[in-house]
Amino acid sequence: MSYVADPRVDAYIDALPEWQQAICRQVRDLVHEADPEVEETIKRTVRPYFVLEGNICALLAAKTHVNVFLYDGAIVADPHGIITAGHDNKTARTVAFREGETINAPALIAMFREIIANNRAGGWRKIKRDQQRD
Repeated sequence: MSYVADPRVDAYIDALPEWQQAICRQVRDLVHEADPEVEETIKRTVRPYFVLEGNICALLAAKTHVNVFLYDGAIVADPHGIITAGHDNKTARTVAFREGETINAPALIAMFREIIANNRAGGWRKIKRDQQRD
């Protein structure tokens, strides 16, 4: 897969233990696979973000896992039950991956694509407002 990699994101990933590097690289590839127009950046000083007309997700490596923060306003479906935290959060939910766990790539790509579609439709805040009016 070919995409423009932000060297600051490379530096963040390269500084991690190997198992976290592998998770971050796979998630990075999956978000770019979801849409080739996805861009990488760094926000909050060091955290990798993936954006397209709004935030899609961010990576945060913790001691025992890697968090993937999904910026969806809790309106993206989770039929495979991969969300691990933030179920009632209004701005983001989390999928945590631990060493040795397999990433459900089709489920994660589907969520990324839905978040991107929501971003292109004006963002999750606008969508929630419109839903409340109906």
